[in-house]
Amino acid sequence: MSNFYSAEAFFESWKIGVQIAGPVWFGDGLDPSSAETKWDLVPRVDEITARIGTMSSGERVFIAAMVSFYNDDIGGTLLQRVIGSKRIGLADIASSLDERRRRVIGDLMLSYCGW
Repeated sequence: MSNFYSAEAFFESWKIGVQIAGPVWFGDGLDPSSAETKWDLVPRVDEITARIGTMSSGERVFIAAMVSFYNDDIGGTLLQRVIGSKRIGLADIASSLDERRRRVIGDLMLSYCGW
């Protein structure tokens, strides 16, 4: 992704992340390709928080990292909970994810211009 700090690039990466994590956790739960803006794919924080324990370890870290782009306080708390430490570094996140999920988080970081 060559368009750094681009709302469009962020949105495209976000849609890929939503598809990987599962559309059920975002917006109205429908296919992310039908979304027109990132606001159509807002994380369903209450549901994620309540059910994150039922996910695999990689799924938990991935969705918590995605939530942190939307709300860093909630996402940070989720990351602490799923990684099991009050101090979370990028290496903790990266080591918990497969290549496909690391690429999405990396692309989101590169294109992030605020929620």
